[in-house]
Amino acid sequence: MKQILLVFIGGGFGSVLRFLVGKFLNSPETGIPYGTFLANILGSLFIGVILGLAAKNNSISENHMALLATGFCGGFTTFSTFAYENHVFLKSGDFLNFAIYTLASFAIGFLAVFLGIFLVK
Repeated sequence: MKQILLVFIGGGFGSVLRFLVGKFLNSPETGIPYGTFLANILGSLFIGVILGLAAKNNSISENHMALLATGFCGGFTTFSTFAYENHVFLKSGDFLNFAIYTLASFAIGFLAVFLGIFLVK
C-alpha cells in the first residue's frame, strides 16, 4: 500500500510538471510541441540516472524507485519507460524484440489515437 501511495504522489508531481512545461514551452503559433519534446527527453535522462544509480550501487530503495521512476517519470512522461525498455532489449542483444516493440509502439500508438478520434466523431 505504501508503494501505491508513493507512485500516486510521484505521478501527481510529474503530471503537474509536465503540464507546466507544456503550457509554457509548446508553441501555439507553430504547433511544435517543444515542451512535450523537452519533457520526454528530460524524463528519459532522469529515469536513466535513477535506474543507473540503482544498478550501479543499490543506493536507491524500492520505495524511492516507486516514487521517482514509476511515479514521477511515469507522470512526467511514459516515453522515459519506453526508452529504458528499449535500452534493455539492446543491451541484451535482443534486436528482434527491440525492433518489434519500437515499430509496434509507434505504429499501433498512432493508429490508436486516430481510431479514438474517429470513434468519437
